[in-house]
Amino acid sequence: MSGPVLGWTAERLARLSLAHVVEPGDPGMWRTVATLGVEGAWSALRSLGSDSRWKHRAAVFDPETAIRLTERSGARFVIPGDPEWPEQLEALATCEPVQERMGVPVGLWVRGAARLADVARASVAVVGSRAATTYGEHVALELAHDLVRAGIPIISGAAYGVDAAAHRGALAVRDAAGDAVTAAVLACGVDQVYPSAHAALFEAIAARGVLVSELPPGEHPTRLRFLSRNRLIAALSRGTIIVEAAFRSGARNTVTWASACGRPVMAVPGPVTSGLSVTPHRLIRDHEAELVSSLEDIQALLSPVGQDTLVGHQEPATTVDLLGETELIVLEAMPGRGTTGLDELSVRAALPVPRCLAELESLGAKGLVREREAGNWQLTHRHLDRRR
Repeated sequence: MSGPVLGWTAERLARLSLAHVVEPGDPGMWRTVATLGVEGAWSALRSLGSDSRWKHRAAVFDPETAIRLTERSGARFVIPGDPEWPEQLEALATCEPVQERMGVPVGLWVRGAARLADVARASVAVVGSRAATTYGEHVALELAHDLVRAGIPIISGAAYGVDAAAHRGALAVRDAAGDAVTAAVLACGVDQVYPSAHAALFEAIAARGVLVSELPPGEHPTRLRFLSRNRLIAALSRGTIIVEAAFRSGARNTVTWASACGRPVMAVPGPVTSGLSVTPHRLIRDHEAELVSSLEDIQALLSPVGQDTLVGHQEPATTVDLLGETELIVLEAMPGRGTTGLDELSVRAALPVPRCLAELESLGAKGLVREREAGNWQLTHRHLDRRR
């Protein structure tokens, strides 16, 4: 072959051809590729004796036209072995089918300023309802913002609701090291905008991250393509967070893939009165997901064992937490209301009067007690507030 095909290896051309002709995640083709390799699978598909449902597409496929279309869209076609290929996608090779989709993609179209491998290496997926509440969008935005500030890029699907909020939270971080802040994995070509109202969001993502698709430029989304897309979101990330999802939700499909890939699943709790809390709450109840509500929760779950003992958000130590044993005994012996004399306090604390007085003066210097009149002491509002 000549023209734009010149310089393409046989493997890259076979992968480009299969990606154009066969629907993403097709189980039959994946098994053929696993057995024959991509070049063997493409040859078998084009053979006269092929009984594949994709043989008619294969017969009319023109690789030169496909390459020109990729170039015009500003995309690059990335395959295994390329520096930009995310190795974690190989986890899909051992996963059983989920809703009739499976397998490692034969290649990916990528458009954007960042390298896909750089975005995916330390990323977290944030998924959820398209019809998210104000609460859900706020949580998704804040978590994504905090994660990117901590050096953890965001992967999502650029849909309405939770997805869009997560991307916007990531893009709102202006002091992130580098530009690899977010990746949008699409169920259409990287040159298409779906939903159409997100044109500006897509361009913002391309400017500081990447748009990714298993589908060629020009292709539009379908229900099966969304299901195929979900497995990529799960496999590309180190863990998946679900923020709001009804009983029947595409986000649940992504969670299933995350579990199949052996990645942590995290769920944000919501109001029990909301139908969009059903799936996150069920996942937590059935021990399929860990409850998270902050950056610290997420980091603890993603940290290697033994490197981070944080179990959740921890309040900073208070003045009371730092008291010595005897100081605490005297403080706890103080009445909650009114005053007490030194002699009475000595009996309540079971300590000598001089020792009680010394500890009271120390507690007074820390703002926890005060002397009202000679020999009578009371707790300050500062300590009373901490007792509630």
